[in-house]
This record gives sequence, C-alpha cells and structure tokens, in this order.
Amino acid sequence: MLAYLGRRALQMVPILFGVVTIIFVLLRLSGDPVRLYLPEDASEQQIAQMRASLGLDRPIHVQYGIYLARLATGDLGESIRYRNQDVAAIVLERLPATLELAGASLLVAILISLPLGTLAALNRNRLPDLASSAVAMLGRAMPNFWVGIMLILFFGIRLEWFPVSGRSGLASLVLPAVTLGASMAALLMRLVRSGMLEVMSQDYVRTAKAKGLPWRTVVVKHGLRNALIAYVTVLGLEIAGLMAGAVITEQVFAWPGIGRLAI
Repeated sequence: MLAYLGRRALQMVPILFGVVTIIFVLLRLSGDPVRLYLPEDASEQQIAQMRASLGLDRPIHVQYGIYLARLATGDLGESIRYRNQDVAAIVLERLPATLELAGASLLVAILISLPLGTLAALNRNRLPDLASSAVAMLGRAMPNFWVGIMLILFFGIRLEWFPVSGRSGLASLVLPAVTLGASMAALLMRLVRSGMLEVMSQDYVRTAKAKGLPWRTVVVKHGLRNALIAYVTVLGLEIAGLMAGAVITEQVFAWPGIGRLAI
C-alpha cells in the first residue's frame, strides 16, 4: 500500500510541474500588469519603478526560477488589488466558504441521488423510473448559472424564503448548495439505478429473497450496499468538479469563496 501511494505521489510531481509552468506562461500572456495597474498617463519612470518592484525587469527564466522557489515555500506574494495583503492569507480566508459550499452540495447530491436512484431501479420502466430518468436528464442538461438564477427568482424574490446573495447563515447556503448539487445528483442517480438493476438480478439477492428476508434488508444490505462501488468511485471524482462548479455558482450568489476570488 505504501509503495502504491509513493508511486502515485511521484506521478503527481510532473503533473504539478506542468500545471505550474502553464500558469506562469498564461500569466505572462494575459497582459502587462504594470500597464493595467498604473493610470494611462503614468510616466516612463513610474512604469520602470513599478516593473522593478514586481521583478518584471528581470529575464524570463529568472522570473520563473523565483516563481518556483516562492511557490515551493508557500509564498504566493502580495496582492496589488487587495492593498498588498499576503495572497496566501487571502486565499485561506476564502477557503472555508468554498469548502462549506462544496460539503453542503455534496450532501444535497447524496440525499437526492440515493433514494431516487433506488426507487427508479425497483420500479423499472414504470412511472417512478420514467420520472427519475427525466429529472436526471434535465439535471445534467441545465447549466448551473441558469438553475441558480431560477432559484433566486422563485425561492428568493417571489417566495422570499431564502437570501439571494452573501454568506449570512444556514439559510443563505440552501440555494447555492442546491444549484451546485443538482447536476451531480443527476449523474449519481443514474449510477445508483444501473448498479441496483445489475445487483438485484444476482443469485445472492435471489437467495436472500428465497430465505424470506425482509424486503428492506434485501434492498439495503444485499442490493444497495453492493451497488455503491461505482457510485463511491465517481463521487470521489466529482468532488473536484464541485470546486470548478463553485466558480460560477459563487459568482451568481455572491458567495465569498475561492471561486469568486478567482474571478
């Protein structure tokens, strides 16, 4: 096990190196930060002073080496936009909000996908199955920003049940969590359904039924428990997608997390 973890950790090194290099190049291609920061009528002397203070007057390979050295020690530099505050401190300040939103969205996805996926599998080709399939299809088709806007208009503005922006308590978490968790729930629901259909046709499930075990025990212990292998695997992969989806959702709901900070 330790050898496997060691190999996986070593495989991450070139990936991280590649990502860091791409970010460095893209930052240099996105425009001159000195020109963006200083007013249009800034003198050449002011521009030169600002360029020197940011280290942009050095050769590109020297800048890259400094960038890697600072990154390795967790030094992300100081933010010009946020009045020279430490970038790492700003990110860590926003991180709890994003983790809170991701955790709540994950909970929403699980609470929706498990019961509806199981219900669909146990009622194959009947109304509950068709309804769940329609919900799953719509959930995957609708973009997060549109779902968020519709929830704001209906539950926030028309019914006035939940706050429409900001992070001011549990109530303000409901709409962004549902928005972010809906798409994931649709995918997971289909996995539960397909897994349950496969498992419920196995010999050991038929044996459990023949023994006269309660239907709930057959479904939960022998069926759902074994059908969740693929579910748990995809659930772990989708957690990373939650962080990406949070960029849009946090902007829609003015949620003060990493996604909004990135924008």
